This record gives sequence, structure tokens and C-alpha cells, in this order.
Amino acid sequence: MTGFIPHTSGEIMEMLDFLGLSSIEDLFEEIPTSIRLAKGGLNLPEGISEPDVLDTIELYASRNLPISRDLVCFAGGGAYDHDISSATAALSSRSEFTTAYTPYQPEVAQGVLQALFEYQTLVSRLSGLPIANASLYDGASALVEAINLCVAQKKNQTVWMSQGINPSFRAVVNTFSSGTNHEIIEIALAKGVTDWASAPERVPGVIVVGYPNYLGIIEDLASITEFALQNDVRIVIVYDPVSVALLKSPGSLGADVAVAEGQAFGVGLNFGGPYVGLFSTRNEYVRLLPGRLVGETVDSMGHKGYVTTLRTREQDIRREKASSNVCTNQTLIAITAAIQMSWLGKSGLKELATRCYSGTEYLKKQLMESGSAFYPVFGAPTLREFAIKTPIPAEDLVDRMLEEGFLAGIPIRNGFEGSDAEGSLLISVTEKRTAKEIEAFVDALQRVVK
Repeated sequence: MTGFIPHTSGEIMEMLDFLGLSSIEDLFEEIPTSIRLAKGGLNLPEGISEPDVLDTIELYASRNLPISRDLVCFAGGGAYDHDISSATAALSSRSEFTTAYTPYQPEVAQGVLQALFEYQTLVSRLSGLPIANASLYDGASALVEAINLCVAQKKNQTVWMSQGINPSFRAVVNTFSSGTNHEIIEIALAKGVTDWASAPERVPGVIVVGYPNYLGIIEDLASITEFALQNDVRIVIVYDPVSVALLKSPGSLGADVAVAEGQAFGVGLNFGGPYVGLFSTRNEYVRLLPGRLVGETVDSMGHKGYVTTLRTREQDIRREKASSNVCTNQTLIAITAAIQMSWLGKSGLKELATRCYSGTEYLKKQLMESGSAFYPVFGAPTLREFAIKTPIPAEDLVDRMLEEGFLAGIPIRNGFEGSDAEGSLLISVTEKRTAKEIEAFVDALQRVVK
């Protein structure tokens, strides 16, 4: 790298002075000295040849148990084993879409911009809200941005967040709130649904609720949305984009902002990412919208075209004034989701949700008829996942089921301490699961606990 000149001592001291620090060491004071790595502290072996490196990596990779090849998946919790159409896989891999180019110049990016515009349209239809952005990193970051938008609009930093929100999402919100001074008040569950009666008397600025919630339960949101309306509180609904094909849309339920994880639409499990965050809101909040927004316009010749629009630029150059610092999006994953949604169509999406629901109900029926010690924890309605009680620790059960060829589910522990769900197993059924697989799953559950 020719011509590179590092920071001078004077520049370093100037930056430290601006930060109110006296030395570079002060930058790392939050890290305990006991866990800092001393110079030369890595005990690394001698280097090896490239073929040996590849052999070693392949050995490690062989320990993975790929879904569909080695394991039948009954795990969900925000990442689901859905079918991906051949059309989606082929079209999303085209070089026009896989480019890392940011579509700031509309004259050379009409294809990507139109695809993102179609994505926004589809997300808007799913959520029942008129404005959708061009995507965010994932469902968790979308929730953070939804809270930031509502707090900025309401000037009230108190947030009621249902314990029924995905615990990973809640963890991300809590991480961000440590730097934004948002007061996150978690409202506990009772019998699998949010116990709003236990909420404090002080009216919040924002309410966050799941639909369905993390346990798969379809909560009745009428009372809390009515409360929000009467008290001028902003409500954020974290929804399942597959389930809303059979349920009312978040917008029709009174959501000010609706967010979701879009992995179910054409995106593989991929060790947890990259995924795509769906974000939509009301017209009056468009100026606070995080990320990119693609709009339709006409050029000087009167031809239809697409551009990134309504960019106040605060999030780019006046970050301390902006409600969001997100200046990008998940273009490729968003386009992939748009292709899959278009491939399914309205009737296909409804059929997808129906098959998930039917499979879930069939699994419940098989568990109840088996006379085993496995049974649903809650009797509330669910759509495509539910929690079951297990006669042995859920973690042990998952390990034993791996030997039977099943990824059995997600043990419910962190984030649900003290609730009825703690210690249970969250299992999910997608359209890929056949009746034979469900029956074999129930048989295997009975075998591993004998």
C-alpha cells in the first residue's frame, strides 16, 4: 500500500483530547486487563501448506449436519426450513443483482431499483401499512429502528416490550438501548400471552408486541391496541410474514410500525444469516423512515423510472440529529425475498401458511394420541409453532434426537426465566414436513426417553 502515512503523534493526541482521554490505553478501559491478550500471547503452531489447510477445514466442515440431507428440521424460533423455488435461486444469483454496487445513480441502476420498489410494494401489502423501506439487516435490527422511530416521534423514551418477543430480538434492543437511554420495561407472559395487567401505571411512548408471539401463540391484540389509541401511544407489531396470510394484517390491527424477519422468503438458514428485516409504517412517519426508500417517478422524457427518494441526508451527515444511522439495506436478500413472494403469489402464500398450520395441528394431534409425556404447554391457538413439555431436560432431548436424525426444536431458557414456558421445547412445522416425517418424529421422541 504505497504512500500510506500513519497518524502522527500530534494527530493521535488531538483525537484523544477530543474524546476526553489521556492515552490510547484509555480506549480499552472497559475490557478487564485479566482477559486482554498480551503481545505475543497467541500460542500458534507453525504454518502448514495450503492442501493441509484445506484438508483440515474439510474435516471440521464434515462435523456439520446439514438440514434436509442429515437432519429433519422441527426447529423455528425465527429461522425456518422452507422450500426455496428454483426460480428464486436462479434469478437471485444473476450478476445484475449480486453486484455490490449501491444504486445511487438511477441512470445505471434501474433494474435493481425497480426490483426493490416491487419488494417494498409486497412488504406493504403483507403488513397492511402504506410505506415500506428497501429492507434492513434483519428482524432484530428492524425492531430497534422501529423503536427509535417511535421514540423520536413521541419524545417519550419509555418502551413496554412483551416477553413474547423473540429473546434474540430483545437482547439486541437492550444492547442498543444502553446507548440511547431508552427505558425498556419487559411485560411478562401469563399462560403464554402478554399480561398487560401487570404493566406499570405510567403510560409509555411505545408498545412492542409479537403477532404471533415467540411461543407461536396468536395473541388477542384488541385491548392493547385500544389502550395505545386512547393514550396516544405508538404500537410496534413484530409479525410473522407467513402467518399473516391467514391472519389480519398488522396495519389493520392498528400498528404504527410493523417489522418482521423475512428469512422465510427464499433465504436459507445459512448459520443464522444474512437475513432481511421487513419494515413498514404509516404515511405520516415517512420522514423518519430508516434506511433507503425507492420511489417511482418520470424522467425528462416522461418515461417511468425509479430512484432513491425522500433522503433528508441527516442519517448520512448529521447523525446526532437523525432518528436512525442506517444508511444501507440488504439489497440482494430483499430482492431474493421479492422473487420468492412473487413466485408464490397471493394464493401460494396462503397455501404455504395453511400447510404450516395443518402440519402443526397434525403434530399436536399425534403427540396427544401417542399417550406420551410430551404435550403442548398452552392451549391457546397457534399457527406454525408451539411449546411442549418434555419428561427430560429439553437440551438433553435435542441432543438425543440428533442421533435419530431430527433437529427437534429450541429449548426455552434465556429470556423466559420464571414463566410457564421455561424449560419447554419450542417446535415448528413448515410446509416441507410430511405426515410420515411428523409420525417418525413422534415415534423418535418416545424412543429417546425410554
